[in-house]
Amino acid sequence: MSDGDDPLDRLSSHELHDLAVRRALRHLDVPFFVRLMKALPVAEAAAGEINEAAADALTLRAHIDDLTNSGRGEVADLLRPLYIEYLKEHDVTP
Repeated sequence: MSDGDDPLDRLSSHELHDLAVRRALRHLDVPFFVRLMKALPVAEAAAGEINEAAADALTLRAHIDDLTNSGRGEVADLLRPLYIEYLKEHDVTP
């Protein structure tokens, strides 16, 4: 299957987020959530959400609050590669 035929690529960023988070919760995959929390401040800064990025870098609570929001808007789009990589690692399909 070529990259253009990848069913994950056809999903929205929000759908990829939900699929990855559901899989991680179901399998209690803490390392995935750690990767996501590390990537969030970078994605938020790239999306122009500087205050959010600064708060996330300083507090765990801000990270936890943002986990649910990491599937929305430009931040979700910037995190697409992380979600796709994770889903492929675990052979998750839509």
